[in-house]
Amino acid sequence: MKYLKKQIKTTGSSTKSRIPVRLNILFFIVFLLFAALVAQLAYLQVIHGSSFQAEVNRTDRTVIQGNVPRGMIYDSKGRVLVGNKANSAVTFTKSMNVKTSDLATVARRLSNYISVDTSKLTDRDLADFYLSDNKKLQRVIDTLPKSKRTTKNGDKVPDAVLYKLAVNKVAKQKLTFSAKEKQQAAIFKTMSGAYQLSTVFIKNSDVTSKEVAEVSEHLQSLPGVNIGTDWERNYPNGDSMSSIIGNVSSESQGLPEDQINSLLAQGYSRNDRVGTSYLEQEYENVLKGTKSQTQVTVGSNNQVLKSQTLYTGDKGSNLNLTVDSNYQAKVEAALKNEFNLAKSNGHAGYSDGAYAIAMNPKTGAILAMAGVRNDPKTGETTDDALGTINRSFVMGSAVKGATFLGAMMDGVITPSSNYQSDDPIYLPSTPVKKSVYPVGTFSGMNAVTALEVSSNIYMMRLALKEGNAQYVPNSYIHMDSDIFTKLRGYFSQFGLGVKTGIDIPGEAPAFLGSTLNEYGQLKVGSALDLSYGNYDAYTLIQMAQYVSTIANGGYRMKPYLVQSIQKTDNDGTQGAVESSTQPTILNRVGFTDSQLDVVKTGFYNVVHGTNGWGTAHTLKSVSPSISGKTGTAQSFYSDGKNLTQTLTSSFVGYAPSDDPQIAVAVVFPNLSESASNSHYNLDMAKEMFTDYFNTQTAAK
Repeated sequence: MKYLKKQIKTTGSSTKSRIPVRLNILFFIVFLLFAALVAQLAYLQVIHGSSFQAEVNRTDRTVIQGNVPRGMIYDSKGRVLVGNKANSAVTFTKSMNVKTSDLATVARRLSNYISVDTSKLTDRDLADFYLSDNKKLQRVIDTLPKSKRTTKNGDKVPDAVLYKLAVNKVAKQKLTFSAKEKQQAAIFKTMSGAYQLSTVFIKNSDVTSKEVAEVSEHLQSLPGVNIGTDWERNYPNGDSMSSIIGNVSSESQGLPEDQINSLLAQGYSRNDRVGTSYLEQEYENVLKGTKSQTQVTVGSNNQVLKSQTLYTGDKGSNLNLTVDSNYQAKVEAALKNEFNLAKSNGHAGYSDGAYAIAMNPKTGAILAMAGVRNDPKTGETTDDALGTINRSFVMGSAVKGATFLGAMMDGVITPSSNYQSDDPIYLPSTPVKKSVYPVGTFSGMNAVTALEVSSNIYMMRLALKEGNAQYVPNSYIHMDSDIFTKLRGYFSQFGLGVKTGIDIPGEAPAFLGSTLNEYGQLKVGSALDLSYGNYDAYTLIQMAQYVSTIANGGYRMKPYLVQSIQKTDNDGTQGAVESSTQPTILNRVGFTDSQLDVVKTGFYNVVHGTNGWGTAHTLKSVSPSISGKTGTAQSFYSDGKNLTQTLTSSFVGYAPSDDPQIAVAVVFPNLSESASNSHYNLDMAKEMFTDYFNTQTAAK
């Protein structure tokens, strides 16, 4: 017992002595940790406190770009053809990492002050707006089957997948939204579609003064929203030359899909307006201007704190065209009147339109371009000035000036030796090839007479000589294999069959017929047809360039529409000229003055001659005097089932005859054969010459 008590006493004493040591060790460790924590806090607060405070108050500064008004387009007299209309606009600049729910809140507030178009809202748009409320989103997700919310491994499905499932479910439910909610959804759609720190237009048309005032008054409660200005194209002259001027994309359309990568690489934004066709597209770099630059300050909460304009931008430069809008309007009106007359006379049932162009033969400056496109099936007509550069037609005898000069350059005739037999051409198993007048009307003629009466036989005999033909009537014919190359080579010197290089995109090439038949043999008959303009098809701009080359003495000039590019001063007036288009000689045709005189005399006699078979004597009374050449070509109209033979009527000419100031080309394709004695081409040319000189006189 004494031993046991002694043991207990000894053990108790030992336990009592051990517990305080352990506690002391624990307390000591806690003390060290606490001391370390105090030291760390002191280190952070005392030594680095200012830097951490600065981090809390940190802001990011980002420079964003804004659009400026596009340059304007003026006619040759300084009249505005394309201007800009300033519209008040409600804008939104999207903050960085802004929450969807915050966007919805702003959209709901803003809907109290403005109304927007809701016609383009889709079920998906409405579903997105509905789910912008996090509580609603969670409720929809909770109703999804568990198999949709978790993977086979029991993991949660990614939020993006869950959101897509929720959208699909809401869209299928076809929930009913009030008109007010649709307004909010439309605003929300525009806001959520913006890129971070980009500015979009929530409403940029028909913004009322009341809307501007109310939004301005509540900007404090509408983060990111502001009042700005948007610009849109306006056309004081209406639709005149609209197809030549081209179009500009809207802010909602943004960059064209087929050009988006290249334009983004040039610094454009996806919703930028750009020229999408013709002059607006061709001169995009000139018209677009330089974007404004605004420095946006973003706080640590990713909200835009303030913005500061660093550079107001530079409005696009202006285009001054070579066209006088008054003259252009007269040409358009005359062409429509002539074509409507052809329709009322029953001559245009198969016709696909009519086209006219005028240019300065000495410089290549376009004076007017007009076109009427007709649908033979519906009879509907539309403006189609572009048809002068992108449609080709078989022009007939109007090209004979090039045939004559080519033959003289080839040496088969000369200015003093050019009399030829007028016997028709009889090819084996082929209808007789002759002129429009009866066989035997002329036994022979010289070059000047051949132009005046428009002898097809004369042209074909020139081609026979150029091709070194071996010809036995009704029996045999053989020509050099390069006859097509030779004839087209001379034609191309005048611009027939090659692009003119006009400063509008979309110019089409000519349509050149085949040179060999299905057996690989030379199409000799077609070579003869080519000589008098009844085979290859040319654009009207090529015809204008060709006749200008004859008018100016042999210089093929590059046509152009833009005379100069000009800045706009701060006060809105036209500023300094940045560049001017100088006349460009593409080539000099290799004929001599004496050779040219033969053709010019022939062209003069086409109008002023006395031969009863002359083709343009109705223009004889026009002052100043006109020189020119008519053309009639065989053509065909197909409705998909039947092929109907038609005729194409054309004219090329210039005035005054002794010092040409204007050259014109006109074509009326696919008129009915009953129109053979009509003069729509000549009447149109007469209007063009008369109106031009009247316009010139009135301007003095």
